[in-house]
Order: sequence, then structure tokens, then C-alpha cells
Amino acid sequence: MDYISTRVATMAESETLAMTRIANELKQAGKDVISLSIGEPDFNTPEEIKAFGKLAIDENYSHYSPVPGYLDLRKAICKKFERDNGLHYTPEQIVVSTGAKQSIFQVVMATVNPGDEVVIPTPYWVSYKPIADFAEAKVVYITTLLEDDFKVTPQQLRNAITPKTKLIMFSSPSNPTGMLYTKEELEAIAEVLRENPHVLVMADEIYEHINFMGKHQSIAQFDYIKDQVITVNGVAKGFAMTGWRIGFLGAKKEIANACQKLQGQITSGTCSVAQRAALKAMESTPEIDAEIVRMRDIFKQRRDLMFGLLKEIKGFETRLPQGAFYFFPVVSSLYGKNVPADSLYAKTFGKTAIENSVDMSMYLLYDANVATVQGVAFGDDNCIRLSYATDEKALIEACRRIKEATEKLV
Repeated sequence: MDYISTRVATMAESETLAMTRIANELKQAGKDVISLSIGEPDFNTPEEIKAFGKLAIDENYSHYSPVPGYLDLRKAICKKFERDNGLHYTPEQIVVSTGAKQSIFQVVMATVNPGDEVVIPTPYWVSYKPIADFAEAKVVYITTLLEDDFKVTPQQLRNAITPKTKLIMFSSPSNPTGMLYTKEELEAIAEVLRENPHVLVMADEIYEHINFMGKHQSIAQFDYIKDQVITVNGVAKGFAMTGWRIGFLGAKKEIANACQKLQGQITSGTCSVAQRAALKAMESTPEIDAEIVRMRDIFKQRRDLMFGLLKEIKGFETRLPQGAFYFFPVVSSLYGKNVPADSLYAKTFGKTAIENSVDMSMYLLYDANVATVQGVAFGDDNCIRLSYATDEKALIEACRRIKEATEKLV
């Protein structure tokens, strides 16, 4: 008997988590695997934030929390939006969830009907497509290119929009490319949205604080489209709080209410202690701000180091990322190359040649013991994703191994 629903049976496993799982299995088997696959800061949560979480336990924040989040946290998020992004929201327009991923899921489920079109520029974060598929939407892709820094143009967007378009999903800074949109680029996109008031935008800004180009720019800053934008953010990346699982959204009250209604049936209010820690993160104290800058500056140093190392690898074509902590090199010139007969990859999978990004990532994992993520998971089979959220020694060794492994391809 088939007990599993079609919607879950046909849903793809998160490829980033899958690669991490495989890498961990090889580590347990004794392999010295360097993981460049997971999108998680290797820093610890700032002490001031941890202390507030500990205090919450002592103050007995151990009961159910309000579905949309504690009121003081939602007020603090409103202040954060005003201070950092120039966006005015009221607490009723904020919903706090168990991670930004849940916020994104709820945005799609609360706004998209079966058959609606959801526009997703490629490359995209791995969960965008499965979430849109789960909502039974028709996904419309816009292909972006390395030479354009993987950014969608206003005309591409205009061409993709139809009367059936309901939602656009994109991130800036981007996972997986590390590229970000300038204010001028966002304004040009906003003009397209002004022409299409039936279209909503889910703006994923989770990497806001890991920005090497200056002040972060939010597309919701343009008042004439603000009601069309749902801004999603959280504490995971910028504050090194991945395990605390706190995300949030700011949206038109009608949409926020719908997301709150959905959350009430799924998880109710998120972790009370984590919310108290997030409250401290939102307050922007000098100590916390200094930690954010310190982490960002270390990421920038690693980016610059790795950029130089990747340029020495034949067949890897990349641009200098402007934010987040990823490289997304084009590696398709290596497709069609043969792997050595004694390759562990060849022996394990019976493969004799690199044909696509899955082959490339698996070859690097088995023969170089470096975990990456196949680009097809992000909608671009020409690329692979490498995270530099690890120490410089590991990055240097990982790039050495990758270079050695690619030189064996003939």
C-alpha cells in the first residue's frame, strides 16, 4: 500500500542538506572531507545575544508564545526595518517564524493558488522551486548569466510577466551567486512592478549583513510598490544564529494575517527563548554591531583569498561575489572530460566522464574529498556552489585538492 502522499513523494530532498549528509557519511568512514557545501557561518552567536537567551530561561519564558511572535520583538523588528532599511511597518505587519525558510513557505502558501505563475530568476536558492511546486504553481524561469553577475534585467522580468503571474521570488545578496542588486537596479525592477500591480514580490534578504559593497538596499523602499513586496529576513546568517531558528517577514497586513493564520495551524508561535535572544539581536547594540562587522570582514578576507585560488583552477570561471559567502563558478568547460580509470568516483559509480554538475560535485567529493553543491540544485547545471564559511587553512587545502583533481581530467 502506498502510504505517502504524491505531493511529498515527488518533492525533492534539499540538495544542500543531501550533500552535507553524504559528506558526513564519508567522514564517518574515515575520509578527511572538507565541506564547502553548507551555508552556515562558522562563528558562534555573539555573547550578548546568548546571555539574553539564558536570561529568558531564568525568567521562565517557557510557555506558549503568541502565534506572530512576542509584541516587543515585533516592535523591535519594526525599528530594525526603519533603521536599517528605511521601511515602515507596524507590529501587525510582522510575523515571526521558525526560520526564514518557514516565512518563505508561508508567503507562497498564503498567496499562490494552483495554476498561478511564480517567476524565479535562475540561479535560485534550492527551496524556491520545491515550495512553488508544493503550492501547485507554474514556475516560470528567467535565465541569468555570469557576465551579467547573474542578475535579472528589467526587460527580462517584463517579458516573463503575464496576467497569470502572482509572485516573483528572489534574493539579494544572492544564494548561490553572492551577487547583490544596487538601488538603481532595484528601482528599475520596481518600475516593472508598478506596471503590474497584480504581481507580488518575495524579497529574501537573509544575507543583508554580509554585504561587501556598502549599505544594503531593499526593494520595498520604493513606496509605490511597497504593498506588493513581502520582505523576508532573519537572524541566522548575519548574527550566526542558524540553530536558534528565527525568521520574520514584513508585509501588507492582509498578507501578514494570512501567514499568521497558516502558522497557527502549523507550528503556532516559535521558540520562546529563541525569540528573546532575537530581541537582543534586533536592538543593534554597539557590541553586537561590532561583532557583525567583525564577521563580515572575515568573510571578505576569505572571499578575496578564495577568489585568487579559484582563478588558478583551469576550467573554473567566476566573478567576485559582492555579499553572502558563496562562489558559483561556471565549470561546464570541464564537462565531457574523462575521469581517471583508478578514480574512486569511477570505481564507485562506474562513470567514465564528467557530464554535468552532479558528476562534478560527486567527483570532487570522492576524489578530492571536498564537498560542494551541484549547480543544477540552484537551476543552473553549468555551475557548482562553494561556500567559504570555513577557516582559511581549510579553504587553501580545499582549493589545492580541487585543482589537483581537475588537472587529472583529460
